[in-house]
Amino acid sequence: MVYVGIPKGQADQEEEVLRTIQDGDSDELTIKRFTESREKPGALWHIYAAKDTEKIREFLKKVAEEQGQENPVDHDPIHDQSWYLDRSLRKRLHQEYGVQGWAIVQFLGDVVFIPAGAPHQARTRGPVHNLYSCIKVAEDFVSPEHVKHCFWLTQEFRYLSHTHTNHEDKLQVKNVIYHAVKDAVGILRANESSLSRP
Repeated sequence: MVYVGIPKGQADQEEEVLRTIQDGDSDELTIKRFTESREKPGALWHIYAAKDTEKIREFLKKVAEEQGQENPVDHDPIHDQSWYLDRSLRKRLHQEYGVQGWAIVQFLGDVVFIPAGAPHQARTRGPVHNLYSCIKVAEDFVSPEHVKHCFWLTQEFRYLSHTHTNHEDKLQVKNVIYHAVKDAVGILRANESSLSRP
């Protein structure tokens, strides 16, 4: 988070931000960062374990059906980002599926790492609003520990509609794997003589 703009003289907005942080299930230390340390909060995230993705997907489809919405085959309630799990939905997800995430308030200067395949949402006053006006720098990357999840996500994206924003392979996982193996083989060949010595 590289910038958080807080308007001057709007105490009611500060109270609303505090309520949002509290309603977002943030811990006491996070709340103190805002109320006592006067740090600048930019966004509220909810991040879930990658292993819970199918449970969350099933839950969102169930809620959509209860509300009379369709669940087209070429759409995905997680990748569509059409849902925000508010406090009541987060509570219900925990009660019915045993899934609980982590609430993280991203303050000015904070970095949030989201593991590959981990469902997440960022929201406060609306589906696309932040706590205050802010600028975040985001970067997708593939770490060796999460190549499997990245490849799995790429496969999921293939089943989305052709007009979906996530349909393309943004991470280029197959290219990353190919070049990593190519570089490793090149290094091994270059050092082949020193590796064969006793």
